[in-house]
Amino acid sequence: MLRKIRTTLALVVFVLITLLFLDVTGTLHKYFGWLASIQFWPALLALHVGVVAMLVVLTLVFGRIYCSVICPLGVMQDIISRLHGIRKKNRFTYSKEKRWLRYGVLVVFIASALAGVNAVVSLLAPYSSYGRIASSLMKPVYEAGNNVLAAIAEHFNSYAFYSVDVWMKSLPMLVVASVTLVVIAVLAWRGGRTYCNTVCPVGTILSFLARFSWLKVRIDGSKCVNCGLCTKNCKASAIDFKNHKIDYSRCVVCGDCIGKCNKGAISFSHAFPGKDDAGTVGHDSTTKGTEGVGRRSFLLGLAVASTAAALAQEKKKVDGGLAAIEDKVAPKRLTPITPPGSLSAQHFAQHCTACQLCVSTCPNGVLRPSSGLSSFMQPTMSYERGYCRPECTKCGEVCPTGAIKPITRADKSATQIGHAVWIKKNCVPLTDGVECGNCARHCPTGAITMVPVNPNDERSLKIPAVNEARCIGCGACENLCPARPFSAIYVEGHEVHREV
Repeated sequence: MLRKIRTTLALVVFVLITLLFLDVTGTLHKYFGWLASIQFWPALLALHVGVVAMLVVLTLVFGRIYCSVICPLGVMQDIISRLHGIRKKNRFTYSKEKRWLRYGVLVVFIASALAGVNAVVSLLAPYSSYGRIASSLMKPVYEAGNNVLAAIAEHFNSYAFYSVDVWMKSLPMLVVASVTLVVIAVLAWRGGRTYCNTVCPVGTILSFLARFSWLKVRIDGSKCVNCGLCTKNCKASAIDFKNHKIDYSRCVVCGDCIGKCNKGAISFSHAFPGKDDAGTVGHDSTTKGTEGVGRRSFLLGLAVASTAAALAQEKKKVDGGLAAIEDKVAPKRLTPITPPGSLSAQHFAQHCTACQLCVSTCPNGVLRPSSGLSSFMQPTMSYERGYCRPECTKCGEVCPTGAIKPITRADKSATQIGHAVWIKKNCVPLTDGVECGNCARHCPTGAITMVPVNPNDERSLKIPAVNEARCIGCGACENLCPARPFSAIYVEGHEVHREV
């Protein structure tokens, strides 16, 4: 029963979190967006005390149930391992904890977080890793399937589905996501929860708490016949059936061992009277020898956690159906643009885990992963495919860490994330000698006016003049400028956002 309940909950959570990244309608976040907010590392960065306290209590009561039910990367490992288990059963063996590797990775993770080396943190954080896999690898396939259904529906004069653009947002991100998937898939295929129990820093932090959980999987030595089925089915490699010992720092409470035991020797319960944590009479010499270390590790884990908290399918664009329009090329901005609600580049860099949820959700194609060294994989804004519409506040609504704070539409219209810069040599009136004014017509704040190129001749061709005090940096001018391949007007970001 424990295994069935755990499996059902894990699959429901996994599917819903995955759909948050794949959703093309933008409606699921209203109902299930909270699933992203209860992920351990995002909650810690967002200083969601209630969520972190809930996860701590959950672990102290049930053990590492977070890893087997709530974490999507952990559930994905279970799915891959289960697929291999169909062909090869009873394949696991007990192995000792690789402390040097677990704690070494954790030290690197924490040191990187404190030093602001966000690329390392994002590579190791489990929720961020899964987010990259879902947004870079799963979503294009999902969108392509959606477009097939849209084409079929259109054939029958139905609009139950609508076509969406499928495009590669970042080649480096695609490579990182692919390598991550391959590494985790190989480890899960061969060893079950190897990644979870030797690399994942969140798993290591929770392992400090799991040692002291109230409910544990326990072996009753009086019933055990040493058949070894529990060990052979423990994907965490945490059960030493010969000595009736379980490494609770690695056990993820999946329940597989309980289901495989034919003698009823394994149960999930509180300690039996007169018995130790392993369920055998007397004291476990291993537990006794490491009790002091375990308690110190527990306190260290809390201290560490507290400190850490302080390709693509492309539609062909044509002009009136006559000539192909050349794609735009992103300008070289001196200062990258961060989304409205991120407050500043520094705040954004410190809180963003590069999970890609905002990138997947952005309906205007503005957000994409950065390829820059200092902000690698974190979202940045660019306006080749669309602009940041004043009425859209999606990214702030879905961000689980507070890197992009929720703001109202009125606040967004008054937030200056950058300012427009005019490039004379690219402007159509000067290069082609024709009237334009696209930038001024579409500017939502009226920050651009058209003035005569010759101040003494009102009939001369008009060029744009930018009022930086009114410009909010939305990018409508840059996106809708007809100049190719480089726009005649582009947005330069602000390190610290301002109010207009």
